[in-house]
Amino acid sequence: MSGGDRAGDAAGEGAADVAADVAATTDRPRDDRRSLGLVCLLLLAGAGILYVSGSLTWFSVTVPTATRGELTTSATGAQLQPAITAVAALLLAAVAATVALSGIARRALGVLVALAAVAAGWSTIAQVITPPTPAQLVSAREGLSTGGQPIGTSAVTATVWPWLAVLAAVVAVAAGGLLAVRERRMARLGARYAAPGTPTETPADPDRAAWEQLDDGRDPTIGRDL
Repeated sequence: MSGGDRAGDAAGEGAADVAADVAATTDRPRDDRRSLGLVCLLLLAGAGILYVSGSLTWFSVTVPTATRGELTTSATGAQLQPAITAVAALLLAAVAATVALSGIARRALGVLVALAAVAAGWSTIAQVITPPTPAQLVSAREGLSTGGQPIGTSAVTATVWPWLAVLAAVVAVAAGGLLAVRERRMARLGARYAAPGTPTETPADPDRAAWEQLDDGRDPTIGRDL
C-alpha cells in the first residue's frame, strides 16, 4: 500500500471518528433529572417566598381620624401589588407544566416565568423607591378610593418584606433561565431513564418519533431505509 493510500485511509478513519463523536453527542438521551428537579424546586421556592412576602406588611403609616384620633394603619404586599399573588400562582402552576411539557413549549414556559418574575421584582423595587402616600396606603388597606381619605402628615414606614419578594423574583428568574437553557437535556415525563448508549424501545408511531427527534435536534432522515 502506498503512502498516499495510507494517508487517505487515516484521514477517512479520522473523519469517521469525528462523525461518530458528533452523533453520540447529538443522540445523548434526555437523562438530566437533576436540572429538572432543581427547576421545580426553584419554582416552588419562588412561589412560596412570593406568597409569604405578599401576605406580610410592606408599609405602615399613622393617620388622623375624626373619632379615634391618630390611627396606625398598614397594607400588605398583595394589597399594594395584586400582581404578586398572580405571579406566585403562575410559578406554582409552572411546576406541573414543567414536568408535563417538553421541547419548545417548555422553553417558552421558561421565558414566560423569567419575564413574569422580572416584572414582579421591578414593580416591587419601584414600590420601595417610591412608597405610597398615606392616602394610597389607606385606600389599599380599605379597598376604597383615595377621595376623602385622610392625608396625614406622618411619613410612610417601610418594612423589609418587599425585599423578600425581590428575592423570590431572583429565584424565579434563575428557574426560568435554567429551564430555557437546559431543557434540551432535561428528562421528560414517562421517559425511560436508561444509561447513555443503552438502546431504547422505538415508539410505535413513526411520525411521533420523527417529531421527537427533531425536537432533540436530530435529523430523523439519517439512517432511515429508503
